[in-house]
Amino acid sequence: MVNFGQPRSPELGHEKEKLVDFDAVVVGGGHAGIEAGLAIARMGFSTLMITQSLDTIGRMSCNPAVGGLAKGNMVREIDALGGEMGRLIDKTMIQFRVLNRSRGPAVQAPRAQADKLAYAVEARKTLENQPGLTLFMDTVTDFLLDSTGSTVTGVVTDRGRKFTCRTVVLTTGTFLAGKLFIGEWSGPGGRLGEMAAYGLDRRLRELGFTVGRLKTGTPARVKRSSLDFSKMVPQFGDDDIVPFSFGQLKVDRQQLPCYVTYTNDETHQVLRDNMHRSPLYSGKIVGNGPRYCPSIEDKVVKFPDRERHQVFIEPEGLYTDEMYLNGISSSMPEDVQERYIHTIPGLEHAVIVRPGYAVEYDYMDPSQLYPSLETKRLANLFVAGQTNGTSGYEEAAAQGLMAGINASLKMRGEPPLVLSRTEAYIGVLIDDLVTLGTEEPYRMFTSRAEHRLNLRHDSCDRRLTEKGYRIGLVDETAWHSFLQKKQTIETLKDGLKARRVTPKDAQLCPVLGAHLGDTFYQSLKDPTVDFQSLTSVDPTLTHNAPESWLSLAELDIKYEGYIGRQQLQVERFERLENLSIPQDFNYDALAGISRESREKFKKVRPLSVGQAGRISGVRTSDLAVLMLTLKK
Repeated sequence: MVNFGQPRSPELGHEKEKLVDFDAVVVGGGHAGIEAGLAIARMGFSTLMITQSLDTIGRMSCNPAVGGLAKGNMVREIDALGGEMGRLIDKTMIQFRVLNRSRGPAVQAPRAQADKLAYAVEARKTLENQPGLTLFMDTVTDFLLDSTGSTVTGVVTDRGRKFTCRTVVLTTGTFLAGKLFIGEWSGPGGRLGEMAAYGLDRRLRELGFTVGRLKTGTPARVKRSSLDFSKMVPQFGDDDIVPFSFGQLKVDRQQLPCYVTYTNDETHQVLRDNMHRSPLYSGKIVGNGPRYCPSIEDKVVKFPDRERHQVFIEPEGLYTDEMYLNGISSSMPEDVQERYIHTIPGLEHAVIVRPGYAVEYDYMDPSQLYPSLETKRLANLFVAGQTNGTSGYEEAAAQGLMAGINASLKMRGEPPLVLSRTEAYIGVLIDDLVTLGTEEPYRMFTSRAEHRLNLRHDSCDRRLTEKGYRIGLVDETAWHSFLQKKQTIETLKDGLKARRVTPKDAQLCPVLGAHLGDTFYQSLKDPTVDFQSLTSVDPTLTHNAPESWLSLAELDIKYEGYIGRQQLQVERFERLENLSIPQDFNYDALAGISRESREKFKKVRPLSVGQAGRISGVRTSDLAVLMLTLKK
C-alpha cells in the first residue's frame, strides 16, 4: 500500500472488498484527464492522476482558444453535466465571439481566445484544491491485471511504482509513442520540448488492442512586437460576453483583438519549391492527418487553384508577446517556415520564437470501446481524448468527463450514462467513435448531428443538468438556480399566452398591427416581432428575468414548429434505440445475413438496433433480419 492519497472507503462498495491504493487512476493531465479526474473525485472516489509533468497540466498544445462551431456547444454541455472546462475558460478568456450570429440558432456557437498560461494555472489549481484527488509525476508504462488477464487492477510506472485501483482512465493524448517532425529533423516527443511516453504503446498491442498512428500539427509562434498590424484587418470580440458556464450570468474581462491576413502566390511558391523537404510528402510521416485542419503545405497541394488562404493572428495571453498563426500549421524545415511566413502581409519581419511542427502518435481504434468508453477487451479500463483518435480540446474534455462519470457509476454498481445523439453533441461524438471508429483525427461539426436544432448551445442546461444532478456532479446551489431559470421561462411563456394584442398596443408598437386579437405568444412567431417589441408596450412581461432567459423564451416560441417536427424524427430514432441487443447475442446463429454485416456486428457489438443501423456497410436487409430475430 502506498503511503499517500486516500484509500477507498469500504462503504462506497456494495460488498466488502480488499482495499486498493486508490479507487481510480487517471493517466494523463490534459483536457480529458482533467475532466475525468475531477468527475471521479467529485463523485466520491479517491483518485490518483499520474502525469509526466505537473507543470504542463491543462496546457494548450495548439491554438489558444476554446469553443467554436459545435465545439462551443460541447463545452456548454460539459458545464451542464458538472464539468470544468466552461468555468476555466470563463476565468481566463481574452476575447469572446458568437460565431454565425447572423445565421440560425442551431448553427451558432460561442468561441473564446484563452490566456494560455492562465488557463493551465487555473486548471492545476482546480485539481490541487479538489478533495479526494492526488497528483503524481511519473509515466505509466504498464497495467496490472487480475488472475484471468481480463480486468485491469492497477498501473505500473516508469520508476517501478505500482498503484492498485478499481478503474483506470487512459488519456495519453499525443504522447503515446509520440514523434516530432520539423523538416529533415525528427525526434521523440509529445509536444516540442516534452518527452514522449513509451511502454503502454507496446503493452496495448500485446493485450490485443488495435493501435494505429495519427498525425497532427501546429504553426509557428511569432513575436508580437515584430508584426505590422497596419497591414492586417483587426477582429474584435463581442461587446456582450455570454459565459460558457451556466453558473455565471456575466463575464467581465479585458479583451484583446485578433487580426486577419492572407497568404499569396509568393507564399505558395516557396512551399512548392521546398515540398521535397516536407516530412509529410517525403514519406517520413505515416500517420493520417486531420482532414479539416490541414497544414499549409497540404492546402497548397490539395487546393492548387486557391490564390490565398486566411491566416488568423491570435494572442496567446495578456502577459506574453507570443502570437499564434492560425491557419498555417507546418512541419516544413525552419528556414522554409521563416521564408514563407515573411511573404505574408504584416509578417515580413516576423521573429519566430517557436517553429511549427508535426507530431505523430499512437491511438486506439475507438470501435473497441462500449458507449460508456470502457474497453471491450479489458474490464475497468476506460479510454478518452486523443487516445481515441479525436482532435481538439473540447472533444477530449467531453470524453474525459464521460469516462470519469462512467468509471464512477461502475464502481457504484450503477448502469452507465450514455447520452443519445438526440440530446447532446457529446452523444453524437461518442456514438460516431464507438460505432464507426476513425482512421483520421475526428473533429466535431454541427453537420454531424441529425437533430442539431435540439442541440442549441443555449439549451444545454435544460437537456443535461438534471442528469448531472442525479449522478452527483451538479451541486444543490446550481440545481436550484437551474430550477428557478426553468420555472421563470415557463412563467414568461404563460404570460405571453394570457396577453392579447389590443388596438392601443398596435398604436404604441406598429409591428403589432397585423396581430390584433392574437396572443403575444402567437405574435412572437412573426419574424418582425421580438420580445423587445412586446415589452415596449407591457414591461411587466419580463418578470425582471435576465436578458439571456428572455432570449431563450423567444427562441423556443419562434422555433416551436421546427422543433415539433424534429421531435417526431427524434421519436422514430428512439424507437430503434430502445430495441436493445443483449451483449452476449450470438451473431453466428443469425441466419440469412451477409458475411460483412456479421463481422461488423461482432466487432462493434452494438447495444441497440439503432446503433447497429449506423455501422458503415451494414445492409438494410440484414438489419431487418436482426430486428425480426430480436422481436421473436
